Amino acid sequence: MEAILKHLEVPQEGGQTPNRWINNDIKPIETGRRTWSFWTYHNFCVLIGSNISVYMTGSSLVAMGLTWRQALAAIVGGNVIVFVLLAVNSLPGMFYHSKAVVSGVSSTDGSSWFSLGQPSGVYAFQAWIGGECIHVCLQAIWPTLESRIPNHMPRSTGMTTAQFVAYIIFMVLSLPVMYIRPHKLQIFLYISAATILVFEIVILIWSLATMGDSGLGSTISEPGGGGSGWKVAFGIVSSIGGSAAGILNQNDYSRFARKPRDAILGQLVGCPLYSILCAVVGILVTAATQNRYGEPLWNLPTLLSAIIHHGGSRSRVAAFFGGAALSVSQMGLNVPVNALAGGFDMAATFPKYINLRRGAYITVLLSIACNPWKLVNTATTFLAVLSSYSVFLGPMIGSMTAAYFIVMQRKIKVEDLFPDRGDRSIYWYTYGVNWRAPVAWLCGTIPSLPGFVANVDPSVSVPVGLTRMYYICFLTGTVISAAVYTALHYIVRASEVKGFVDSAPSPEMLMREYRARWDGGEDSVEGIVEQVKP
Repeated sequence: MEAILKHLEVPQEGGQTPNRWINNDIKPIETGRRTWSFWTYHNFCVLIGSNISVYMTGSSLVAMGLTWRQALAAIVGGNVIVFVLLAVNSLPGMFYHSKAVVSGVSSTDGSSWFSLGQPSGVYAFQAWIGGECIHVCLQAIWPTLESRIPNHMPRSTGMTTAQFVAYIIFMVLSLPVMYIRPHKLQIFLYISAATILVFEIVILIWSLATMGDSGLGSTISEPGGGGSGWKVAFGIVSSIGGSAAGILNQNDYSRFARKPRDAILGQLVGCPLYSILCAVVGILVTAATQNRYGEPLWNLPTLLSAIIHHGGSRSRVAAFFGGAALSVSQMGLNVPVNALAGGFDMAATFPKYINLRRGAYITVLLSIACNPWKLVNTATTFLAVLSSYSVFLGPMIGSMTAAYFIVMQRKIKVEDLFPDRGDRSIYWYTYGVNWRAPVAWLCGTIPSLPGFVANVDPSVSVPVGLTRMYYICFLTGTVISAAVYTALHYIVRASEVKGFVDSAPSPEMLMREYRARWDGGEDSVEGIVEQVKP
C-alpha cells in the first residue's frame, strides 16, 4: 500500500516538493508565473459576461413575465453588484498572490472540504450547454442526426442518445485545454473571447436584417404590465447567479496578475459591460426571430437548430460555424472558471496527491453525476438553476468577504498558510477546521431553501414571505453569512489570528513586505515556504 501511495504522489515542480500542506499549484505565485495582463483579465471577463447562460438570462426573464425593460433593469442591477463583488474578492490574490481557499474562509486543512462540490455542479451545467453546441454542429452535418443515432434514453431523462453523445464529445474536447497551466492561458482566452464577440455581433445583425415585415415578436413589441417588483428582484438574483461561480473563484486568478491595476482595470472594463450587452443581444435576437419560428427561442442552441431545419445548405454551414464558435467560448468559460477552479480546491485539500491537472480531471468526472441534462429544458428551470447558484454560493462569498475585510483586516500571515505542522499555524483553528465558516454558510442558506424548493417543485406550497426571501436569496444569504461569520469570530475568538491582526503592521506594509520577497526572482518564494518540509 505504501508503494502505491508513493507512486500516486504529485511530481515535484517549480522547486517545491509536494507534501501534506503544499504543492507548486497552491504556493504563492512567484514573478515568473505572474503573466496575466489587462487584456487577459478583460478577455476572461468577456467570457464570464458574454456566454450562453447570460445570453439566455434576458430572454428567459421575459419568458417568465417581465417586460424587456424590466429584464434589462434587472440585468444592469445584477451586474453592477457582480462587478463590485468580483473586484472585492480579487483583492487578496492581487496583493498576496495566495490561494483563495486558504486566504478566505477556511483553514490550512479540513475546512477546504467546504468548497469542493461547487465547481463540479457548475461545470456540469455549463458542459451540457457546450454539448448542445456540439449537437448543433453534428446536426448541421447530418440533419437527420436523431434518426441516424437510435435513441435508447428513457423519456424521463429529458435527452436523446445523440444529445448525450454530443455532451461526451464536448467533455473530451475540453480535456486538452485543462492541461494548460493558468499562467499560459492567455492565447486561448484571446481566441475564445474574440470568437463569442464576433458570433454575437453576427447573429444580431442577421436576425434584425432578415426579420422582414414580420417585425419584432411580442417579446418586445407587445405591451403589458410586466412582473412585480419581487420578480424584478428575482431577475437581479438570477443575473448574479450566472456569475456567482466566477466571483467565488476569481481570487484563484487575480493572484496571477502582473500588477494589481491589471486585474482591477481589466475587470472594470470587462464587467459589467459585456454582460449587459450580451443580455440585450439575447432579448433582441429572440424577439427578431419569434414570428419567423412561431415561438420565442430563448435557448441559443435551439435557435441554431431551427435555422438548420428551416433553411438550406447555406443556413446549415452558418449554423455549423455558429455552433463551433459557441463550443469554443464555452470551453473558454468552463475550463478556467469551473474545472481549474475545482482543481485548485482539490490541490489545496490533498496537495501531496492531487495537483491542478489531476484535480481538474476529477472535477470533470464528478460533474457527470449531477445529471445536467435536466437543467436547461425550460426558461423556468434555467432560471431556477441560476438562482440556485445564488442560494448556495452567495453565503460562501459573504463569509469570504467578512473574513478578509473584517476579521483579518486585510492582513494575512502567508507563511502560516503552509506550515510544516498544521497546529503551528495561526489558521489551524479547531483541529484544522474553521467551524465558523460552515455555520455561517448554513445560516445564510437555510432561509432561502423553502422558497427554492417551491420554485423547483410547484407542488410544494410555502408562505409568500418565504418565496420573497428566495427572490432576494443572494443578497440575504451574503449579508447573513457575513454577519454570522463576523459575530462568531467576536464571540468565540480565534486568539492567534486576533493576536496577529493586532500586532502586524498596516496591510499596505505587510503586502509590500511579501511582494518584496516575490519580486526578488523565481526562487524568492522560498523565503515564505522554506519551512514546509516533506
